[in-house]
Amino acid sequence: MAVVALRGLGLGDLLVAVPALRALRRGFPGRRLVLAGPASLAPLLPVDEVVEVRGPGPVPVREPEVAVNLHGKGPQSVEALRRTRPGRLLTHGEDGPPWREEVHEVRRWCELLEWYGLAADPLDLRLGSHLGGGPIVVHPGAAYPARRWPAERFAKVVAALPGEVVVTGSADERPLAAEVAELSGGRAEVLAGETDVPALADLVRRARLVICGDTGVAHLATAYGTPSVLLFGPTPPARWGPLTDGPHVVLWKGSEGDPHGRSVDPGLLRIEVSDVLEAISCVRW
Repeated sequence: MAVVALRGLGLGDLLVAVPALRALRRGFPGRRLVLAGPASLAPLLPVDEVVEVRGPGPVPVREPEVAVNLHGKGPQSVEALRRTRPGRLLTHGEDGPPWREEVHEVRRWCELLEWYGLAADPLDLRLGSHLGGGPIVVHPGAAYPARRWPAERFAKVVAALPGEVVVTGSADERPLAAEVAELSGGRAEVLAGETDVPALADLVRRARLVICGDTGVAHLATAYGTPSVLLFGPTPPARWGPLTDGPHVVLWKGSEGDPHGRSVDPGLLRIEVSDVLEAISCVRW
């Protein structure tokens, strides 16, 4: 019999669900744990199988013993899991806990499972130990323009960094990464579009330091305990940032807005280059 968990979202979204996935593993010993989500992320996750799902469904699984909605509050994700005809459905609403917008995203999914009697530890996020010895990783991209600190500001930070620096991103973000490298006076190597997910994870694990916004790379730094400076806005770190300080410094100017906006958020723009350079001097790296 199988337990299927739906989370058809990106890298950062999946990494915050790792404690919940581990709780499902412990709570249903001997069952096959199947994630309905992006297959490209499978090597990082504590599951037996990944079936390709982007978004809230449909879910190509039939009659699982348990279906778990780690995707959202519904209704699309709830209906997609109902259509699998599970023996039991764990979700917000229905017979589950009410949805609370203000809760930290890691705790949200742990609290869901605890509602159903499954112990979950929000701090059980680590994918491995930080290795170090690699370059400084700068990741200027983000899924939406609202979360992208300006390229010229990233470039000024890169120009001030000591040692080897690489600029990462997706293939679509390569022009942005190249702009940062060029504006920095050629101080960084552009790796955007040249790393798949496992290679990016390995790069972050070996990095001396990570500098980025509210992205999947930030969650990779948390997962490996890699020292990081994280620029948050317009979503507050109280909902998506590291749960413990560790070797991370979070910058946040206290202004919330639309994380899916088409222009950089004004609150994020209030973070200055000097703020980032000061944070770099304070972080343990």
